[in-house]
Amino acid sequence: MQTSTRTIKGSAATVFASFLHFDMCFTLWVLLGSLSIYITKDLGLNSAQQGLMVAIPTLSGSLMRIVMGILSDRFGGKRVGTIMLLFLLIPLLLAWLLPVNFPGIIAIGLMLGVAGSSFSVALPLASHWYPPTRQGLVMGLAIIPLAVVLLVFVLTAKDSPSRPRDVQISRYLVVLRNADIWWFCLFYSVTFGGFVGLSTFLPLFLKNQYAFNPVTAGLFTALVAFLGSTFRPLGGFLADKIGGVRMLTVLLAGIGVIYFLISLLPAIGVMTWLFLLMMICLGMGNGSVFQLVPLRFRSEIGIASGLVGAFGGIGGFFLPTLLGSVKQISGSYSLGLVVLAIIAFIALVALRLLVAAQQKWSITSAVIAESEAA
Repeated sequence: MQTSTRTIKGSAATVFASFLHFDMCFTLWVLLGSLSIYITKDLGLNSAQQGLMVAIPTLSGSLMRIVMGILSDRFGGKRVGTIMLLFLLIPLLLAWLLPVNFPGIIAIGLMLGVAGSSFSVALPLASHWYPPTRQGLVMGLAIIPLAVVLLVFVLTAKDSPSRPRDVQISRYLVVLRNADIWWFCLFYSVTFGGFVGLSTFLPLFLKNQYAFNPVTAGLFTALVAFLGSTFRPLGGFLADKIGGVRMLTVLLAGIGVIYFLISLLPAIGVMTWLFLLMMICLGMGNGSVFQLVPLRFRSEIGIASGLVGAFGGIGGFFLPTLLGSVKQISGSYSLGLVVLAIIAFIALVALRLLVAAQQKWSITSAVIAESEAA
């Protein structure tokens, strides 16, 4: 693992700009999920089509994260983030001016998905300004309308002097050959994949399973998504304090158990509390994973966060596609939720095996900070 020994002053303005950038982009990324009940009714979509519609932005965002991670490392997060915000005006204008049909919605969803790659720009931009002991909190805080955000971003964000410059493509290949990056991809596909997947699919789930009206389904989804986002910084903060691996262990166990309980499709009163707890665990899990990533890939944080973020997004594509397809085939969401529980438990077992087999998975940010100070 490579680290930087240069001490620099943090940039609160850049953290704020990154917060706005990611917040706006995440809103656009899940826009089709928020409107899914209305679009489904207007276009007469079946369960499988519903899942695909809300999953498409997640897929394109996942793939673009890798590209944006490389561009962010090579050209700077501010420049790349500005261009991204300008591009996102295009699908919004097309959705406003063109007639709506299913192929058109898919095309617009693909373009809106670019917003999901903000993760690979905004988080490294903020992260490079702070030392490892504050990575979890800063990466979490960076999660907390469009022209306004673009203006604030341009005026307040700036690239850290410690960010890598003129990074050779071979450096990225080295990251890809590091087995740790693929384990992070698995963990983040469970936490962030679950978070964004449920954020987009939950309105449809509540409408189809519990006959929620669109407004109530949307309000509840907004509430649980807000809680998940709000608790992400807490997950990073606690990971800084007690260790990311320890924190992630508890959260993966909780996620697996809650998925299984949800698969029983209990009464709505119980289900709402389960979803509240689930989104909190997923949000904190996101913060915990990205407390660990900068500790392993300090000098390649752009490509590392892009790749890990991409697989997180792929997990978000997988969840609604799985649940929609299972519902279409079996008439129930239960089996799909059981599969999600099994995947969470597999990730938990893998994490504990890594800790047992490799000492580096037990190293905390405090240890790294001490070594850098020495």
